[in-house]
Amino acid sequence: MSPRARVPRSRVTHDRWLVSYADFITLLFGFFVVLYAFANTDKKKQADLPGAVDSAFRNLSVFHGTSGLIGSGSKNSVGADASPAVSAVMREDVLSPIRVRGDLNRIRRELEQALAVQVGAHEVSIGMSREGLVISLREAGFFGSGSANPKPGTSATLRQVAGSLGRTPYDIRIEGHTDNVPIHTAEFDSNWELSSARATRIARLILDLNTISPERISVAGYAEFHPAASNDTASGRAQNRRVDLVVLPRRTVDLSGPDPAPPSTEWRRVAED
Repeated sequence: MSPRARVPRSRVTHDRWLVSYADFITLLFGFFVVLYAFANTDKKKQADLPGAVDSAFRNLSVFHGTSGLIGSGSKNSVGADASPAVSAVMREDVLSPIRVRGDLNRIRRELEQALAVQVGAHEVSIGMSREGLVISLREAGFFGSGSANPKPGTSATLRQVAGSLGRTPYDIRIEGHTDNVPIHTAEFDSNWELSSARATRIARLILDLNTISPERISVAGYAEFHPAASNDTASGRAQNRRVDLVVLPRRTVDLSGPDPAPPSTEWRRVAED
């Protein structure tokens, strides 16, 4: 009888963990390769972002690259005489609350000096609100009672205001306001019509100066519903009868708080104020 064939027994190995380890290392390597690719992509996007934003704004005519604020030869162009600070705001700082606040404060100081007589006579007040810089023209200095026809000296004041605002890229909303005393005349049925008419007349005078581009100006009439003071006193009602010129930053910023610390030199990539 032939001897029975011997069947080899399977040998137990303790190196099977190497397969899982190799798979893990491969996945980890792939993960870091993907992270590296994303990092390089982000750097490229960051480098391309300023040009893309500038191009987008120019296409939307926000910066008016050819016919508005920058380098235009038209009467309404103010870019040719704009200061480096204004050019900096138009290029980048329109999106920066710190630089917007600084620019509006500069305009405020400039107007307070130019309109010192009117401010002292309580015909004009200048201050910051949550929306922007507010130049308030009181009825006593600019309109007769119940009338929307500006007084003769109005143009001289508006010329000084428009001269300062024309060198900026900001929009201007002209708001008409009244007190709560009802009005019903042959010309105006209510305070709505009176406030709207006054704001429109002021806007027309400013446009006639050819200092501010028409697309930067808007007009609103609020009647007695946005008072600056209480209507319970004669003094308060006098403050409420006004036309406000609101200089609007292109980004919603709370400008009523204290001034922030100046930005660091690393942050300033364009012309200084």
